[in-house]
Amino acid sequence: MLVSLSSSVSAISQKASGHGFSLSSSTSMFNASLKSSKVRTSSFVRELYPKRSVGNGALVSASKEDNHSLTLDMVFEPFEEVKKELLLVPDNPQASLARQKYTDQCEAIVNEQINVEYNVSYVYHAIYAYFDRDNVALKGFAKFFKDSSIEERQHAEKLMEYQNKRGGKVKLQSMLMPLSEFDHAEKGDALHSMELALSLEKLNNEKLLNLHRIANENNDVNLVDFVESEFLTEQAEAIEKISEYVAQLRRVGKGLGVWHFDQMLLHDVVTA
Repeated sequence: MLVSLSSSVSAISQKASGHGFSLSSSTSMFNASLKSSKVRTSSFVRELYPKRSVGNGALVSASKEDNHSLTLDMVFEPFEEVKKELLLVPDNPQASLARQKYTDQCEAIVNEQINVEYNVSYVYHAIYAYFDRDNVALKGFAKFFKDSSIEERQHAEKLMEYQNKRGGKVKLQSMLMPLSEFDHAEKGDALHSMELALSLEKLNNEKLLNLHRIANENNDVNLVDFVESEFLTEQAEAIEKISEYVAQLRRVGKGLGVWHFDQMLLHDVVTA
């Protein structure tokens, strides 16, 4: 076998010499080329995957420091970082486990807004009862203010659900007794009640904007998003609708026009 291998090598060498090549020189050139390729490859790998020191070892990254490509090194250590959160979990059974970055000021202003919504609902319910009387008998207005009362109560309940979701405590406050008479000597009961509703909606909007401001000041992004998505747009639409109702009622006067407007409210055909 050794003789055969030696003969083969010799034959290859002679054949290469016949063509003007030296086997030894070709081998040297190949080795030099391979070495050069290894150097370039090693340099490329070091450039592409720079080492980063982590503790006593090193991790390989898939990109340069100034590259924003995906990296292979793990920098997030959940079991280490969660230790500080574990210290914040309350042991008191009366404390909320869900509460996170929810300030006392935000909790208080949400409770205040719950009270505002309930008070507006209370007033609307009183106006509903007035128009539902047999000697007033404007069923369309009665229906409108009853629906408005329910809507405001639903807003209060939505705020209560949010308060519990964030780990706050709902604290309901007292409400003042609303008026029971809504007739007006000059304007009449229909226009007067609708102007009162417009004023209440604008007041409610101011309270919501104040709630939004407090949430911003406390960097409570969650509360800001909740107020914007659930209340502010709807409140602006309600103000616009009732403003148009007021404008229409000012045109129809206190007589037969009110009855026609009442019928349109009753059958949901008022355009506003």
